Amino acid sequence: MEEVEVVVAHTQRATLRVGDVFLKVDGDPAHADIEVRAMDLAPIPTPPILWRRPPVLAIAAVPGQALGILGEPSAASPAAWAAAGAAVRKLHEAPLPPWPGPRLDDVAADLDRECAWLLTHAVLPAEVIRRNRAIAGAALRPWQPAFIHGDLQITHVFVDGDEVTGVIDWSEAAPGDAMFDLATLTLGHEERLDDLLAGYGADADRDLIRAWWSLRSLGAARWLIEHGFDPDAPGCEFDVLRSRMREP
Repeated sequence: MEEVEVVVAHTQRATLRVGDVFLKVDGDPAHADIEVRAMDLAPIPTPPILWRRPPVLAIAAVPGQALGILGEPSAASPAAWAAAGAAVRKLHEAPLPPWPGPRLDDVAADLDRECAWLLTHAVLPAEVIRRNRAIAGAALRPWQPAFIHGDLQITHVFVDGDEVTGVIDWSEAAPGDAMFDLATLTLGHEERLDDLLAGYGADADRDLIRAWWSLRSLGAARWLIEHGFDPDAPGCEFDVLRSRMREP
């Protein structure tokens, strides 16, 4: 009998693994709608969809290992990171998906709201929050929309040797800022940015990637805390925010 592994679970969704099948249970059918459509449109490897019976989406496991996990050094080779960069570039150059992406005004309003919550609850020193809010401001400008994954965490990119075998979890895919994907993939792994950009291309804006590191970490902290995750674990979001204090 196959064991049932709980991959992730919180009040919004849960993902279970049974053998080589992942069962994604989501109370909002719109998330699965976007995931299915995005995987169909994406020009890079994605997991096969086995079946869908709302609220459950069943997908097959992809071969290989995740590029890494947040809070631990990535064991993937520089060539694997470069291959990931090339895959992300191919995605960003693909035709835009036909649904709306994040609005700049909404991103700015969400950032201000999350910073206010962090200050009120004193989960970090005020100077850390204010310093990162200032850095994050650079990302709040009109962007040329690209086809982005939208949640390109390091655990969502799988490689086998130096080859990308699949990218998972597409429910946040939309037209958006390409630098957001690059920042999300290297969050907490800033030392691998050069490897990633070796495959993506040298025209990536490092200052904007740096701004999105701050913005994503500020924006995610409350959700993580309220859903039982720890942004203060070593190498995670709070360490990313604290590291900005060491910069000129």
